[in-house]
Amino acid sequence: MSHEPGFTGARVLLVEDELIVAWALVDNLIDFGCSVVGQAANIQQALVMVETLSIDAAILDLDLKGDRSYPVADALRARKVPFAFSTGYGRDSLDPAYADTPVLKKPYSTRDLRVVLHRLLAQPG
Repeated sequence: MSHEPGFTGARVLLVEDELIVAWALVDNLIDFGCSVVGQAANIQQALVMVETLSIDAAILDLDLKGDRSYPVADALRARKVPFAFSTGYGRDSLDPAYADTPVLKKPYSTRDLRVVLHRLLAQPG
């Protein structure tokens, strides 16, 4: 697959606790031309990465083994890093404080990911 215009070199943080989903997402992001700068499977790992890595965008699994990823979302907001939630439960499962956050409804397609990533990377930092 050829790289997507506007994605080449974009530094993306991935927070996902399902290994197979994470692998597929990493493959798609690399195919798009992105650089996956970090992968976390829990909130603590993700918070360290948010504080220490240079990130252009992030994809956050909403439910990490029963914990909501809202602390990571808050840390990203504080750093003005755009992010999207991925969830099998849909937009209705989001806390209203995140109503404006893009959502990738699992299972999502490569096209869905591309559309959301375009939206995230178009946001001013």
